[in-house]
Amino acid sequence: MEAKLIWQSRSPTVSSSRRADKRQCRLVHSVLARPLENLVTERLRLKKLKPADSKAGSSVHNDSWFDLLAINYLSQSLQAATGVKSMSSGYESLVETTAMMSKRFNTKTQQKLVVKALDSAIPKFILDMIRTLLPQSQFTREYFAAFTTVFFAWLIGPSEVRESEFDGRREKNVVYVKKCRFLEQSNCAGMCINLCKMPSQAFIKDSLGMPVNMVPNFDDMSCEMIFGQEPPASIDDPALKQPCYKLCKANQMHTVKSSGQCI
Repeated sequence: MEAKLIWQSRSPTVSSSRRADKRQCRLVHSVLARPLENLVTERLRLKKLKPADSKAGSSVHNDSWFDLLAINYLSQSLQAATGVKSMSSGYESLVETTAMMSKRFNTKTQQKLVVKALDSAIPKFILDMIRTLLPQSQFTREYFAAFTTVFFAWLIGPSEVRESEFDGRREKNVVYVKKCRFLEQSNCAGMCINLCKMPSQAFIKDSLGMPVNMVPNFDDMSCEMIFGQEPPASIDDPALKQPCYKLCKANQMHTVKSSGQCI
């Protein structure tokens, strides 16, 4: 803290009781509350803060080089299939691309374009080989669940394998996603349904021969992927009746219907 004394002079005034050449002085106290160097340091600290630092409770993902490679590859495949262009990189690029897709195309087109991008991202001979070598069985359902938790954490976030009852017996055919990365980043129920749930269900069944029912929980952003289970019809699927979040990032550019789909 530094205090300075400043003397200020007034111009001479004429008074009947005082001499005309007498000067009046007053004492002014000036206090510098914070040293200048502290202000500079604080500004530099705030400038270095990342956007995620200001989001209380947001998940932190430390993507490896493989994760970033997979994320950018999927984002570029979506951009090539849709004609949209994102100038961002990493997961932000993926979310930005899907957000532009949800703005430009209707829900059915969004789903078809995602399936098209997935088809182009994975060579057809690999899909055919997987479908031939891994016909639906308990081993295949459990293999798909384990494979998803290990190799797709970059897309959906941390997950674990859980059991469910299948044809009267217990199987480890469920992937439980603790907090879906895509839903958390997009913060949009409509994007979750049209750009993840519906096209993923269709792609995995049609291309890999494996039915899967994806059951998102929009309250805590968790999700279950139940391999071997047929998803309910759209009219009966509870996920499609979910209203979008009040803070949905797409609300400013979409109209939100009661089905939870931003169009």
